[in-house]
Amino acid sequence: MTEAYVQMIKAFAEVIRKNSNEAELLSAIDFERLPRHIAIIMDGNGRWARRRGKPRIFGHRAGAESVRAIVDTCARLKITAITLYAFSTENWKRPKAEVSGLMSMLKKYLRSELNEVHKNNIRFQPIGNIAGLAEDVRKEIDAAVHKTSSNTGMILNVALNYGGRSELVQAFKGTAADLAASGRGFDSVTGADIEAHLYTAGLPDVDLLIRTSGEMRISNFLLWQIAYAEIYVTETLFPDFRRPHIFEAIIEYQKRDRRFGDVRSS
Repeated sequence: MTEAYVQMIKAFAEVIRKNSNEAELLSAIDFERLPRHIAIIMDGNGRWARRRGKPRIFGHRAGAESVRAIVDTCARLKITAITLYAFSTENWKRPKAEVSGLMSMLKKYLRSELNEVHKNNIRFQPIGNIAGLAEDVRKEIDAAVHKTSSNTGMILNVALNYGGRSELVQAFKGTAADLAASGRGFDSVTGADIEAHLYTAGLPDVDLLIRTSGEMRISNFLLWQIAYAEIYVTETLFPDFRRPHIFEAIIEYQKRDRRFGDVRSS
């Protein structure tokens, strides 16, 4: 652990020292074994709103505070990358008013948070079929990508119009095109060939997959990248998910024996 990293952790501890629960959780984390890539299925916004007698979009708006907490906490911990599942290819089936509200929220979030994201050296990267989004949404996304493109800190992947199966189909097509161009045979294909055409190309595989709201599904999310991920499911609905919950997920992750198909040495 570098001296700069030690100082960063000390500064983080100072930020939360008045919150005894957060400080205690932070002290339980082994900073030498942090996950490099955390992916989060942000579930439970609708239920959170319904329990309060509000429309579903109310829960999505409340979830924006959880996104801020996640981004801030993971950036402070120097996590390499986080991937947030914001809008799937299946989400187009939702009521038009809800979809429209989600897209408006996305644009508002990008405008309001972009300067803070940039100031913290975070690089914004959308993943998914971005071409399938409306032009006004794409314009906001392009602006965020451009502004943060030179940043060298944490990668913030936001999955938009994303489906894991569609990503794999695209990766296979890209690999096939490479083979045709190079004259290589199909029997020469390796995992690296396919990974080069994933939306997350160049990033480490997911180490920790978090799902809020207690549902036990992966919902067509990062099917290749989560092959050996540790899965952490919390009953907490996404709008209530905050820094202590991130700490708890990391602590649980560090308790796991990650063997990647091997056996523990005696």
